[in-house]
Amino acid sequence: MMNLDFLPNNAFIEPSGQNIDEVASLIKTFMDLVIENSASSEQRPPLPQMENYTFGEFPVQGIPAEDILLQLKEILRNSMNPLTPNYIGHMDSIPTLISCLGEFVTTMLNNNMLSLEMSPVFSQMEVQVLRNIARMFGYDEQSGGVMVSGGSLANLQALAVARNHYFSVKEEGLTGLTEQPVILASEASHTSLHKAAMLLGLGTFSVIAVKTNQNSQMDTSDLEKKINKMIEEGKRPFAVVATAGTTVTGNIDPISSIAEITKKYGLWLHVDAAYGGALVFSDKHRARLSGIEKADSITFNPQKWMYVTKTCAMVLFKNRDLLETEFRISAPYMNDTDFTNLGEINVQGTRHADILKLYLSLQHIGLKGYDQLINEGYLRAEEFVKQVKQRPYLELASEPDTNICCFRGRPKNLDEKQCDQWNLELQQFLLHNERVFFSLPTYRGKRWLRAVLLNPFTPISTIQKIFQTIDEFYINHHSCKS
Repeated sequence: MMNLDFLPNNAFIEPSGQNIDEVASLIKTFMDLVIENSASSEQRPPLPQMENYTFGEFPVQGIPAEDILLQLKEILRNSMNPLTPNYIGHMDSIPTLISCLGEFVTTMLNNNMLSLEMSPVFSQMEVQVLRNIARMFGYDEQSGGVMVSGGSLANLQALAVARNHYFSVKEEGLTGLTEQPVILASEASHTSLHKAAMLLGLGTFSVIAVKTNQNSQMDTSDLEKKINKMIEEGKRPFAVVATAGTTVTGNIDPISSIAEITKKYGLWLHVDAAYGGALVFSDKHRARLSGIEKADSITFNPQKWMYVTKTCAMVLFKNRDLLETEFRISAPYMNDTDFTNLGEINVQGTRHADILKLYLSLQHIGLKGYDQLINEGYLRAEEFVKQVKQRPYLELASEPDTNICCFRGRPKNLDEKQCDQWNLELQQFLLHNERVFFSLPTYRGKRWLRAVLLNPFTPISTIQKIFQTIDEFYINHHSCKS
């Protein structure tokens, strides 16, 4: 046996198993710390006090695990705490336990999703699970997709396939084009679309903003107007992006109506359902995604409303063959098989096996469990909206389509600038006095408080108490510093 005495005796799990006791002890110590941290999460604030963290020089000799454990305790203490029921500010969900355990399994196996040879089980699992999810969206057996590390990459890959399909630029690039390709998306769409346009060589100006209505949904009359305007200017619209669950307000664009327009003009329809895509698991609320089956591609992130630990995202295609014809770059260093290596049709090559934690969560929670989890989110949103509407000094940014509620204080004696300051102070008051975290996005030129009611352990009584506290703040803060 090789002499590896220069390493800690639990630096690796020895293939012979000779150091199993040392390994088990280290794992138990770390697991106990993580479990203790998670199980006491409601006793800690959602956000720590922000500090400037410093991480020292790398040691010449490895330090004892006990010292590393002390560092880890500090890391846990100073990290964001999305597990507490009072964390309702962002789309960061409490993760299913089995997805966390699945993550440990895949990290230890360390398979590479680049090829079937390097991940024989997970590659086949990804193809089959995503095909089943695609059918839940209303696609047929010709559909499928790939997993990527986040919604931004999913949107990028969808638009890359759309661009290559419409302009035949896979090999020669954009140099021969005489018309500027443009993408149309609502003014409430995600910024990742602009990043995608930049990376695709189209430039951020190629993303044309379409107006939204009072509920932050795409105005289809303005969409058709903008399409014709682009054509008149000599530009070439090729894709429309509808959003199912906007980032700030959680609203869903009228997908069916948008699909009729894209069909009329022969455009690619992509639906960014990173958040709202989970509604296909809800019997009661699935109809909110009506028309999504007409999309050419869909972004969906189970790491949000399906409670799978990050990262877990996918892009689905109505016609999976387009990944072969419009995106595939063969890897000559891989064995030829009848199974397409996923790294050849994915924007990423080497990739973590995120599919296992999604598969295990679906197995453990089940379709009925996910259906009820989504219903629980809507129950909390309904209570939240009711509380806002009971108070004339509060207003909603829009009528929610999901479990995201965006609202703000609008005291009559304050101008817009003072109102923004008032809402900032309210956010900080709730965070420091009640340990409740709302995010504070800027939307339509104003500051709003955003609640993302994901955590099933957030009781209705907590929502009611939040608004009692807001009432107290309102009574004591009729004015603010301008």
